[in-house]
Amino acid sequence: MTPPSPPTPLTIGIVAHVDAGKTSLTERLLYDTGAIGRMGGVDTGDTVTDTGRIERERGITVRTAVTCFSAHGRQVTIVDTPGHADFVAEVERALAVLDAAVLVVSAVEGVQAHTRLLMRHLREAGLPVLVFVNKADRRGARPDGVLDELRRRSPARLLPLNRVEGAGTRQARTRAAEEDDAAFRTRLAEALADDDDELLAALVDDRPPPPGPDLHVRLRAQVAAGRVQPVLFGSAITGAGVAELTRALTRLFAPRPWPGAEPDGPAGTVFAVDRSPSGDTSGYLRLFAGRLEPRDQVSFVRADPGEEGHAGRITALEVVTAGAGRPRALEAGGIARMRGLPGLRVGDRLGPPRPGAPAPRFARPSLESAVRPSDPAQAGRLHAALSALAEQDPLIRTRVLPGGAVSVLLFGEVQKEVIASTLAEEFGVEAVFEESATVYTERLAGTGEAVEEMGPGADEFWATVGLRVEPGAKGSGVRFRREVEVGAIPAAYDRAIEETVRSALGQGLYGWPVPDCAVTLVRNGFLAPASVAADFRGLTPLVLMRALARAGTRVYEPLQAFEVEGPSEALGEVLAALSAARAHIEEADTGRGSWQITGEVPSRQVHALAARLPGLTGGEATWSTRPGGDRLVEGPPPRRERTDGNPLDRTEYLAHLSRTGHA
Repeated sequence: MTPPSPPTPLTIGIVAHVDAGKTSLTERLLYDTGAIGRMGGVDTGDTVTDTGRIERERGITVRTAVTCFSAHGRQVTIVDTPGHADFVAEVERALAVLDAAVLVVSAVEGVQAHTRLLMRHLREAGLPVLVFVNKADRRGARPDGVLDELRRRSPARLLPLNRVEGAGTRQARTRAAEEDDAAFRTRLAEALADDDDELLAALVDDRPPPPGPDLHVRLRAQVAAGRVQPVLFGSAITGAGVAELTRALTRLFAPRPWPGAEPDGPAGTVFAVDRSPSGDTSGYLRLFAGRLEPRDQVSFVRADPGEEGHAGRITALEVVTAGAGRPRALEAGGIARMRGLPGLRVGDRLGPPRPGAPAPRFARPSLESAVRPSDPAQAGRLHAALSALAEQDPLIRTRVLPGGAVSVLLFGEVQKEVIASTLAEEFGVEAVFEESATVYTERLAGTGEAVEEMGPGADEFWATVGLRVEPGAKGSGVRFRREVEVGAIPAAYDRAIEETVRSALGQGLYGWPVPDCAVTLVRNGFLAPASVAADFRGLTPLVLMRALARAGTRVYEPLQAFEVEGPSEALGEVLAALSAARAHIEEADTGRGSWQITGEVPSRQVHALAARLPGLTGGEATWSTRPGGDRLVEGPPPRRERTDGNPLDRTEYLAHLSRTGHA
């Protein structure tokens, strides 16, 4: 008789505002369930999930980590995500592979700015959520007050599953609510009745609530639908409330099955990529359907619809498991670390997309900083190291500056420290970052087309290239199309044109990147044996710039979506500061003694506003931002002073047109 298959692993993410105790909670879960023999600490820098030097030194998580434990007959895989606001994009891309999430909130600090941002991301991802109110043993802990804050912020109904005794002392303990307790069953029935007509009728008729098992089934359904969010109080340091947490995770959450008929082959998503000190690349894959084994040949689709996918063979497959032996194969629902695929990137998809899953969103960084090696002799090594990091992570983008320096696109200032630490630890390069500057965007105003024919002469290329550029929808990426006969030119020449187009769009007419457009190859030609691929790489930027000039581009500045809250007496001054920063206010909610404003503000104004708010509000403001959209720049568009090292900038292009009589 074939033994029954083990239950599908449950994958949860633990998310929190920095310093809420997320990593400590992960460590406590592993220790209490026997996954580790001793409990490490954030302060001592020896936790399981924080392995980087900057994580250990600063006590913050900046990289997604994966670990697991077994409890109540089920394996629970934990995806531990960063808590700092600079790395919210790292959190966003991990949400797509989760079955559920635990939101950790401090019982002392309560619902902080980044907490609200995470609540919004979890809601948009459609994930079931359990809230763990941590630090119940800390002086100043206020469990009831934090629960009230959560209720004001959450559209879901919050259901406490335990209570704290002795809050704010080291002796704080928790007492779990029991389903056989009549008072708790009544409270549970009342929480579920808004979306359960049968329960509502029973309450209206003053009939007793159903027995505990029946209510539990109904609770699971509403938790899965996001209508109810369980709340547990406790302390990761003392372990109070953690037993209730492991019980709730395994009883209330379930792996999310593949909707409808499963695909013929394996389907999954890469959500984290690591690089070993030896240079080997490995990636974490969550498999939603099918099965994978070592030596399997796989093909991945890029998250960016404008980029071609890649294929390769899995040389090693390390399945994340809590058991003593490591399975050879990765089954649906599990996570494994794959090796042997050097082109792997975060967001790569294996097989068809999971129905109903949100498309991966990689917000565009709005800051840029030039980075140079401390030792000028390491310029080449620095460039190679940053290129390697950018290949692995779509959130790291670079460009070469004149003189050998490189610029890096950033989400925030702390990210500089992380990249610098990675360069030093993994590549042996000490880097110096300059002051950050805002990154603007150029968008096409219309359609433009240009053709350059090959011909004799010192300034000519032995190549013919014709390109048409058209604007695309926001977020559509760069799409490259062909209206020419396939095979009319050698494949190497055709590939040189496409690769150069994608590279050259990093600098438009004003020097800024040109995203979200369609570029169509309308004409091509070569002359054997004179033509070489370098001719096409040299001519393509000239033609592209001419097509952009005919289409016209407009410069847009990046915006940050903001949320600010403060006392009523400071509303006027805060509104004046927002107006001076050219913020667009979307919603203002004024209540008794306080107000809350949401909207968008230019990214270049965010740091100045954040610095002013404490003085305007007596230190009582809460302020959070996240990447937003963009807005057309009024007046003369700003020009990027530096070029990106391509063989052409606008001045060179105009000089070329003058020489060839096309100006």
